[in-house]
Amino acid sequence: MSAYALQESTVYCPYCGEAIAVLLNPEDVDTSYIEDCQVCCQPIEFVVRESSGGWLEAEVRSDNE
Repeated sequence: MSAYALQESTVYCPYCGEAIAVLLNPEDVDTSYIEDCQVCCQPIEFVVRESSGGWLEAEVRSDNE
């Protein structure tokens, strides 16, 4: 897998619980950023991590967590 390839992931909004598809960028590993939910428009904090297998994973949190 290319170190620069975007990876699609499905996460669940911590506000409305809906599944949303997001693209994770390898350049964002170990950083956090805010992106609005595509369904309810609430701000979700994303933290991107790289698994031991090289896949990107997103941890999502609401504003009050």
